[in-house]
Amino acid sequence: MPDLPSTISSDFASYYKHIAEHVHKWVDPLTQEQFWRNPFSFGNSAGHLILHLTGNLNYYIGARVAQTGYVRHRDREFTEPERPDKAKVMSAFDQTIAMVVATIQKQQAGDWLVPYSGEREPEAAERFMIFLRCAGHAYHHVGQLIFLSRELTKASGPRSASA
Repeated sequence: MPDLPSTISSDFASYYKHIAEHVHKWVDPLTQEQFWRNPFSFGNSAGHLILHLTGNLNYYIGARVAQTGYVRHRDREFTEPERPDKAKVMSAFDQTIAMVVATIQKQQAGDWLVPYSGEREPEAAERFMIFLRCAGHAYHHVGQLIFLSRELTKASGPRSASA
């Protein structure tokens, strides 16, 4: 019979993989130009959202839990003027998800309750909560990616209504 800490690890790992699958479902069909174009007068491009998700997870889980040494430049996640190659941005995102999953899988029973702190994150007092908050944050941005992808690919034909 599984215990609660191993269930938490297994379910979190599965959920982060699920998030990555949904990110790819909606971002992979975009061209390089579409990836960096924002068709609205508000919000961000898909590229900037992926940079943001990558930076967010690398900081809150990588730097603060896994001790990777990652240094975040949050403002640049939304303003990066260089428009790096989509494949490189997505590869960095995939590496980040792999790091998150590996970090989750390394957590022992008592690790979920280890005190946690991070900039701009006063609500997460222990590791369990930061993994939960980051998962919710990431899936929120998946919703934005769905919205962007549908708008950017309208001319390509209809997409499935299910996300």
